[in-house]
Amino acid sequence: MRLWVDDWSVLQGICPQVVDVDEKAGGQVAGIELRRWNSTPDSAEQWHLAANEVEPGAVVIEAFACTLPEAHVQTMLGQQPRPLWINLEYLSAEAWVAACHAMASPHPRLGLVKHFFFPGFDEHTGGLLREPGLLQRRAAFRDDPAARKAWLAGRGIEPGDDKEALCVSLFAYAQTGLPALLQAWSTGQRSVHLLVPEGRMLEAVCSALGSTLLAVGEHLSRASLIVHALPFTDQDGYDELLWACDLNFVRGEDSFVRAQWAGRPFVWHIYPQDENAHRPKLEAFMERYAARLDPQAAAALKAFWWAWNGCGDAVDAWPDFLAALPILNAHAERWCNERAAQKDLASALIAFCSHSQIVPG
Repeated sequence: MRLWVDDWSVLQGICPQVVDVDEKAGGQVAGIELRRWNSTPDSAEQWHLAANEVEPGAVVIEAFACTLPEAHVQTMLGQQPRPLWINLEYLSAEAWVAACHAMASPHPRLGLVKHFFFPGFDEHTGGLLREPGLLQRRAAFRDDPAARKAWLAGRGIEPGDDKEALCVSLFAYAQTGLPALLQAWSTGQRSVHLLVPEGRMLEAVCSALGSTLLAVGEHLSRASLIVHALPFTDQDGYDELLWACDLNFVRGEDSFVRAQWAGRPFVWHIYPQDENAHRPKLEAFMERYAARLDPQAAAALKAFWWAWNGCGDAVDAWPDFLAALPILNAHAERWCNERAAQKDLASALIAFCSHSQIVPG
């Protein structure tokens, strides 16, 4: 596996082992070859040289609209046999995804064929990313009350004997409804421990509460609301955060999927698109996710999710959503188990490539 990376600093944040890898020369981490993709306009020649110094793999994957440079496509053209070219698409629950999954798209000039590969939520798609052993690690953490207590205590979070205290993680895009919701939590009857990793969302929370920016490890209290500043973390650390919380606010695609594997109630902030193109995608997932919920819980979930995505009042929708959390908790676990019964995305990709007789099966 070779991974081309265009922003080394971001990779270091989520994969600390990269610190020991030479950015210019590349290297290996956990068996994955890392190479620097310098895509700035004045570095076209360097990219051209780098692309031609490296023989393309038997399978070439361009992910999430990351178009391959022409130099690399030309190199692929000279390979025998020619690589299998995969366009790994964004995740969507929309009905048309299953019909387009694995479709071939011949290049209009070069004779290469690109196949579209769609992640998804059922057996007619490519499935979701899930590494081996993830759910076993989650079970070991969640089945040991002392592990959760120690994890929280290690970050200065002490719910104590308050069994009604709610631990909530917050990861979202810019959110106009955040100040009002924070105010509602601070005046509510149920204690809320809000766990916020350092970054823009922590800045927004502190600003909304009229506080200076918290340093990692610090906390601030506003009546029933206690905000805890957490460090930026790698993937394993973020998973533990999701497992430790009673409710997780997530965004985009990756944290959205990890929240589903956590088996906890969550709130999704979908990436906003021009002309509200994201709304059908949000609605498609909510319809699929809530299909087996009782009507009252389904209505509470949809109302709060819509509000969190700018289509309603989150404060008004919060009480019903809070009341539905026990039902949503059981549903989240069931949903997780059902998705886990399907083939994961990496395994589905390997199977597809093997059946295409490009990679030995």
